[in-house]
Amino acid sequence: MPRISVGTVVQAPAATVWRELADIARHVEWMADAETITFVGDQRQGAGTRFDCVTRIGPLRTNDRMEITSWVVETEIGVRHQGLVRGEGGFTIRPITPGQTEVSWSEELRFPWYLGGPITGLVAGPILRRIWQANLRRLARLCEGDGEGLAP
Repeated sequence: MPRISVGTVVQAPAATVWRELADIARHVEWMADAETITFVGDQRQGAGTRFDCVTRIGPLRTNDRMEITSWVVETEIGVRHQGLVRGEGGFTIRPITPGQTEVSWSEELRFPWYLGGPITGLVAGPILRRIWQANLRRLARLCEGDGEGLAP
């Protein structure tokens, strides 16, 4: 499947954006497709952190086992998907000005052959792009201090 990439500019310092991204448990507050996050073990941050994320898109629901593969404070979080859908991706943040930060989210996912493999990937790409772009808008509102209206 081709790489899916989305991004936005947040009107907040990189440290504020990082604080929200680094709090993995709170991703369910701004990711419409993430229902629950359950950590595997005691680690909650940094490379090696593992968790299960129940993901729902419309009627489709899956438990996605993930592992944080890279963790560079105020710069990036990399993740590996190890569940039904496999792949790698992550977030990068880049300060534009002291009060403005660019956030990018990029994923390359592989669907199993029995779910249509690459064909499902082609169909899912535009849908996931739209969902993730909306997720980043909610993250931006959260970082900008407007936590109201985070529902999809």
